[in-house]
This record gives sequence, C-alpha cells and structure tokens, in this order.
Amino acid sequence: MESEGRLSVLALGGVFEIGKNMYVVQYNDNLIVIDCGSKFPVESLLGIDLIIPDIGFLLQNKHKVSALVITHGHEDHIGGIPYFLKQLNIPVYATKLTLGLIELKLKEHRLKKPELYEITPASELAFGELKLSFFRTNHSIPDCLGIVIDTPAGRVVHTGDFKFDLSPSNGQVPDIHKMARIGEEGVLLLLSESTNAERSGFTPSERLVGEKIMEAFQKADYRIFLSTFASNVSRLQQVIDAAVHTHRKLALLGRSMINVVKVALEQGYLSMPEGMLIEAKEASELPREAVAVLCTGSQGESMAALSRLASGRHPHIEILPQDTVILASSPIPGNERNVAAVLDGLYLRGANVIHGSGSATGMHVSGHGSQEELKLMLSLMKPRYFVPIHGEYRMLAQHKKLAESVGVDSGNIYILRNGDVLDVVRENNRYDVTQSRKVAAGNTLVDGLGIGDVGSVVLRDRRHLAEDGIFIVVATLSSNERSLLSGPDIITRGFVHVKEAEALLSELNEKIKADILTLLDAEHREWSVFKHKIRETSARLIFTRLGRRPMILPVIIEV
Repeated sequence: MESEGRLSVLALGGVFEIGKNMYVVQYNDNLIVIDCGSKFPVESLLGIDLIIPDIGFLLQNKHKVSALVITHGHEDHIGGIPYFLKQLNIPVYATKLTLGLIELKLKEHRLKKPELYEITPASELAFGELKLSFFRTNHSIPDCLGIVIDTPAGRVVHTGDFKFDLSPSNGQVPDIHKMARIGEEGVLLLLSESTNAERSGFTPSERLVGEKIMEAFQKADYRIFLSTFASNVSRLQQVIDAAVHTHRKLALLGRSMINVVKVALEQGYLSMPEGMLIEAKEASELPREAVAVLCTGSQGESMAALSRLASGRHPHIEILPQDTVILASSPIPGNERNVAAVLDGLYLRGANVIHGSGSATGMHVSGHGSQEELKLMLSLMKPRYFVPIHGEYRMLAQHKKLAESVGVDSGNIYILRNGDVLDVVRENNRYDVTQSRKVAAGNTLVDGLGIGDVGSVVLRDRRHLAEDGIFIVVATLSSNERSLLSGPDIITRGFVHVKEAEALLSELNEKIKADILTLLDAEHREWSVFKHKIRETSARLIFTRLGRRPMILPVIIEV
C-alpha cells in the first residue's frame, strides 16, 4: 500500500516557555491552528506591551489554513487573536464564554466581527481530511475543551489546559468516560500540557479555595480587597458568594475585571443579587465593614488596580489600616519581584495581607494538573507517540519521564522547540516519524499600535539609552564659507546632571569645537567625517572621566 499522506504537528508558541500558545496540525493541504495566545514581556524588552507568536509560516500557507480552534479563554490562549485576525481572517471556533471574551478583544481593537462559531463538547467539525471532535476538561475558567483530530494517518489529541477536579465549584466535571473511550479507540499522538509536571500528587480542588475565602470574609472587620486573575470565573463566583453571605456590596477595579464580570453575568456564568455591584467612588462612602473590592493586579503589574492601591495612587479608594487584602493567586514565574513590591506596599499601609497557596492560607490552587493527573491523562489516552507541550524545558523533560513511567516508549516521545515539525507518514500499517524540519517561529513584539516593527536593533538602542542615557551635540556649519556658525551645543538626558557636570561638559565643548575647526581648515567635504570625529572624541573623554558609554548623537545643521 502506498503512503497515505503526511501528518505534521508543530508548535509556533508554548514550548520552552510559559505563554503565547499556538499549535498547528496539518494533513497534506489541510491545516488547523489550535490557540493563539500572548505573554507579557520581561524587563529587558523595554517599552514592549505584549509578545505574540510569529505567524509567518501560516501567512505563507494561508490557502491551507482552515480554522482557528480555541481550547479556553485564558490570555495565553486567546491574547494574540486580534493581531492574528488582522493578518489572517479565518473562522474561529470556541465555547460560549471563550467567544464572549474574544468578542471583547475584537471590539477593543475595532475589528469587524469575523466568523465566530460556538462549539460544545458534543460538536463535530470537518475541514477536508481533518475531522474534529471534543471532550470536556476542567481548569480555572469554565468551558474548557480537549480536541480530538482524526486524520487518515491516525488520531491526534490536544488536551488543552486541564486538571481532574472531581468536585469543581462550577459543576463542570471532566468527562473521564469520554477520554477513556477516545483512548480505547486508539490515539496515535497525544499533545498534553506540562505546567505542573514538577509537582507531585494531585492538584487540590477549587472548592477548597471557596471555603478559605468564606472564612476570611467572616473574620474581616473592615473592607476586603481581593485580587485574582479576572478570567478565573469560578473564583469570582466564590468571592460574590462570600460577599453576599457577609452582607457586603461589591466594587470592581480594573478594566479586565469589569469586562470579564460583565460577559460572565450576561452569559449566565456568574450570578449575584440585583444592586450588589457598586462604583469605586461609592465604596469609599459606605461603612468599611460593608464593602468588598474585587480587583486586578495579582501579578504585580505596575498599572493594575492592586499596585495603585498599594502605593496610594488609586483615584477613588484607598487601603486603610486593618483592611484585609487577599491575593488569591500565585506569581507566574518571572513576576515574583513585582508581587513582592506590591506586598511591601500593602504591609506599609497597615493592611492585613493574606496570600499564598500553601496550607496555611489556601487562597489559591493551581488550575493545572499535577503529576498524578498527567499520568492519568496518559493512561486514559494510551498514545503511541507523545509530545509534551505548554511549559518550559524542565517541565517538558519531567513530563517525558512521567510518560515513560506509564509505559510510553522513550523512543516515541518527542520534545519540540517552537518551529520544530514532527512529521508522521503511515505506510503499509507502519509509521515513519521524523523530527528534522523547522519552520520560522519566534516572537512578534507589540508596542502600542505597532506589531512586529520593533526588532533587535531598536531594543538594543532602548537598552543603551536606559543604561547610559543620551549625549547630543548640535553644530551649525556654513556650506559655502566652510565655517562654524554656532555651537557646538550639548544636550544630555539620563547621562549626567548638567549643573553637577559643568566642568566636564565645558571640556567636551572645547574639544569638539577644536575638532570641528581643524576639519574645516582641512577642507573636508563630507559631514559624516565631522560626525565620526565628534562621536570618537566624546566617547573617549566620557569613558576616561566617568566610565560610561552613553548613546552619542552628533547633529550637523548645514546652512
């Protein structure tokens, strides 16, 4: 029997990193994209607002791309969609709540409504030779799905983000029976998330957090401020329930919190009594014991509501001594310093602060399955081949060990980098699997309205400016008389305090002026020679005197 075609699987984001998840499954000329996430920049990416996947490969093959299918509504899975649809307008398939969150983003970006289609765990889709079906999982947001892609070469399963919470607060129990049936029917390749691959045991139920939140509300004497991920709708309901039980009005702070609550209320994923929600200004006017505030900023983001509250910069409400502040989250890797700074600010304001996911507080449990749950998924699916996804390398490597422990052949486990392609060809009932091709994959940086226009050169200049400042020399020269008409004038920013460095700046002025006059006497015709000499003289003297290397920008004005 001849080869039936080539099945290809690759990641354009989401491996060797946390965030910006995007995976591709292709069979011959049929291609679907799973998720389109974003992630926040590290400190070294100065001025960058967001990082999204590089979709150059998809643009080159846009005639093959049939659909974008979304597993759930977290930012690391939907944050890049507005930017994606501006370049590649294809149908988007997602669950009800996820679609609501996507529509909010598209409205903010003023995009014309694309083709959006609601799916459920019972949905079945067909895109050429790719047949899609779904199964319910649970996570820290409602309406999460795993995806089954049937191809002529075999079945591929993408788990999405999951845990096995058998007593979820929102009632959405994972469909273990359907997962087992999928595995019994045969899974060629499993793509499974790896976030908690280093954590032993099982992840506790979200219901335990609800009990701790209720206990904290009952003990608090004054206002309560609780910060969590806006998309953790189940936890938002737990906060609402605790506020109702303790007879408190609820204020929302932070645009994403307000937007998510609005969508979740409209679609029936949240419920609260009429008149319970109040504005921040009104919260300041009510008795402190009658108010709870639900806010963004649990990751220490500088402009988020909790950071402004911690520093006393919020325009409508302030944290007073003996107010209770709860961080119902844990820091995403890389955000620890920012969160610590916010905690310091809260303690300085005299707040009673409750944070952390340990047994002492219990204010947070992960939405991701730990080792025993990852092994359970592997045991249910029984894949022939396995690719760990959604995690940094150490997580992927640990997930590989877990797969080996439940019987997956070590030679059938592939750890991919972004852009690596896993090709599967079935021929005469045998599989030829190779990991040898690569496609373009990387980061696209979003800065304001610019998408991908900030590259390594611009970032290098920004770092240079941030570290040593800028030193500008302006001189006006006569092109006819070959003479210095005015200057040189020196302007500095972020380099030295002018009043404290008058002697140095005077010396620099004299040396630069001497160089310009010497070059004019030699009748040099190219202004580039003048600029080079100014830059050379300034750099040498500044480094000798201060050991600094500011960005030096000579400006020659020709009249």
